[in-house]
Amino acid sequence: MPQHVAIIMDGNGRWAKQRGLPRLAGHKQGVDTAQNVVEIFIKYKIFYLTLYAFSTENWNRPKREINGIFKILEKGLDQGIKFAQDNGIRICHLGKPDGLPLRLQEIVKRGLELTQNNERITVSLAFNYGGRDEIIEAVRNLISDGISPPQINERIFRQYLHTGDIPDPDLIIRTGGEMRLSNFLIWQSAYAEIYFTPVLWPDFGKKELDEALAAYSQRQRRFGSLPPE
Repeated sequence: MPQHVAIIMDGNGRWAKQRGLPRLAGHKQGVDTAQNVVEIFIKYKIFYLTLYAFSTENWNRPKREINGIFKILEKGLDQGIKFAQDNGIRICHLGKPDGLPLRLQEIVKRGLELTQNNERITVSLAFNYGGRDEIIEAVRNLISDGISPPQINERIFRQYLHTGDIPDPDLIIRTGGEMRLSNFLIWQSAYAEIYFTPVLWPDFGKKELDEALAAYSQRQRRFGSLPPE
């Protein structure tokens, strides 16, 4: 089993379109799927899960859809905090709170505070997140803190990333059939195994997760070295 799995949850809009529904109906179903997947991860004792919910590039979508997504996230997080408390889940947020609706910022802050000591599983929610933006922000903060170039190494640099206390993902899953990382965990994914599935995110469940984990178990991770004789 991997220690950390990250998922690019893609295909909500297409799922809704196939059913003649508005795109926001797909995003709503996507939030329900996310909670179901968290429950499976708890049972499988995979200790870190990261979900890519809203990227810095998603601001280019129609304003009505963006506002609808944030409303869905607000409701989902509000309900999810109690679920997290009841199930020992630590909630983390990857991304900038700046620019998010104040109500959503308040819910995120409350979730982080109430669950910070939970240890069963860490669920990181990446919204208003971009991998390049994260790296640039880390560089700015290094300079601001007066870290001199000779002091900078991978250990120091990773402390300035949003995932500072979270291990790098072992497995990245992308649903929806697209085969790219879309600016997700650029630094952290250096040696992650990547699994693509055509299944749209709202249809992703235990069967699809089992297939991804089975594929992962058959891969040989060498991290640049040669396999043993």
